[in-house]
Amino acid sequence: MAKPRSPKGRARVIHERLSVEYPKAECELDHRNAFELLAATILSAQATDVGVNKATPGLFARFPTPESLAEVEPEQVEPYVDTIGLFRQKSKSLVGMARMLLEDYDGEVPHAMKDLVRLPGVGRKTANVVRSVALGEPGLPVDTHVQRLSHLLKITEQTDPVKIENELNPMVPAMERGEFSLRMILHGRRVCIARRPQCDDCVLNDFCPSSSV
Repeated sequence: MAKPRSPKGRARVIHERLSVEYPKAECELDHRNAFELLAATILSAQATDVGVNKATPGLFARFPTPESLAEVEPEQVEPYVDTIGLFRQKSKSLVGMARMLLEDYDGEVPHAMKDLVRLPGVGRKTANVVRSVALGEPGLPVDTHVQRLSHLLKITEQTDPVKIENELNPMVPAMERGEFSLRMILHGRRVCIARRPQCDDCVLNDFCPSSSV
């Protein structure tokens, strides 16, 4: 097979091969609905999914809805998330998010990007996670793995996450962007590890410009 030469061509082959490698790519943050995923993703900033998943069962048992979370002060949330970094600021964001959902969106998680990024603690990456995983909308979350692999595979030279997202979006079918991101993240965690990439085991090593094989 000829090596894909253009960034778009490389993105297409990456998407095809990682779809085979990780056929059941799923968000690793435990959640039962869009509200829980929104809260978990806010907590996941500068934290591990494993650490967040240890905290959220107790959090969601006590605060299962935006209504229950909105009626308390951040200090009452802190004991449920104090094992997670920046827990005080994140507690404020969670309560602020819940209150805004009630005040502006009838207690429902909005679908539009412009509305999601208004919520406390929510940036484009969090909004894209929620949109693509829980709301059935297009969304390509750009985290450190997506950013790093995109550079190694030479599908973008952008360094700003928003510019990376905008450059990758036309390369991936709209409703498959979330899965593309999830698979890039999984590949970054399991094979293309930052300090010890396993190039011999990589399904992309025949055309990756950064491969050591």
